[in-house]
Amino acid sequence: MSLPDLIGHQETRQRLAQATRTGRLAQVLLLTGPVGVGKQRLALWLAQLAPIPRPKAGDPDKQVDEAAEALAGIMEERRQQPLYAAPDGMASHPMASVRLLQRRAALTAVEGGPRVFIVGEADRLVPQESSPEAANALLKLLEEPPAGSLFVLTAIDPRRVLPTIRSRTVPVRLQRLSDDDVRGFLRGRPELSLSPAELEERVRLAEGSIGLALAVGEGTGAAYRAAGELLEAVAKGRGAALERALRQPTYAARGEFAAMLDALADTLGEAARGALGQPVRRPVPPALARSGRPERLLRALERVAEAREAAAGNVNPQLLLAVLGAELAEVL
Repeated sequence: MSLPDLIGHQETRQRLAQATRTGRLAQVLLLTGPVGVGKQRLALWLAQLAPIPRPKAGDPDKQVDEAAEALAGIMEERRQQPLYAAPDGMASHPMASVRLLQRRAALTAVEGGPRVFIVGEADRLVPQESSPEAANALLKLLEEPPAGSLFVLTAIDPRRVLPTIRSRTVPVRLQRLSDDDVRGFLRGRPELSLSPAELEERVRLAEGSIGLALAVGEGTGAAYRAAGELLEAVAKGRGAALERALRQPTYAARGEFAAMLDALADTLGEAARGALGQPVRRPVPPALARSGRPERLLRALERVAEAREAAAGNVNPQLLLAVLGAELAEVL
């Protein structure tokens, strides 16, 4: 099955194509931009390396084999369904992923052409392991990439990528798509069966992201509602925030909790945009809009980022949410 056409980003595509034609394309790129705008789609014609579940095997060689099998399974799923959803919130790039990348980078292309490797969601390097071994191993590979190889890393926010790795990359920022681009894409998907009103609502909620346009009604709304409820409780004070956290049922999947934290960070970011006088792309809870001080919102974003990192470990989500709620009540 062929992949859908890449939508938008014409200027970036022309710039990368020109760099390729003139032999000036850097060997290590970092594509960043909002979720769902086409970072991996931009690079899928080159290669694909997606986040995988942490291998269960104890032997390093068996872990690499397990990672290779998982990657093959993911690629087959994406051939059948190229419009894939975001990876599970707890998926990661463990040491086995990096060993697999090293092993394949050492091979020679059958037809002698360049070898291209994409590390999707590069900010998920080893979030569940106590050792930075995988990140360090990848860093060595990026410092001296094999001749004839190209590494493309993708992430929503470059600040989430380890600074040592980020410093070895050439950044390429993708912006949100136009409403016309999103509308044209949705109209080309008859299986969605959208009425004119539903189409326009999808375009409005997508905010320039085809990924979000496709994800509407598939858990995204629930994540933002949960984030909004927490922020409303935080506005009432530390006690209310703690009570709200304790009333939270245990998350059925840790990925759902991670999705809520991502929605929380996005909502705080939109509030900061509004506080700075910039247009807001997504409605902000009234209580949050009233706080009005960018420095407070930025401190709150830092707390959420710390919680997001901790969520990748073995911390109980309900306990983590209680601590986060109390911290947000202090800074907002």
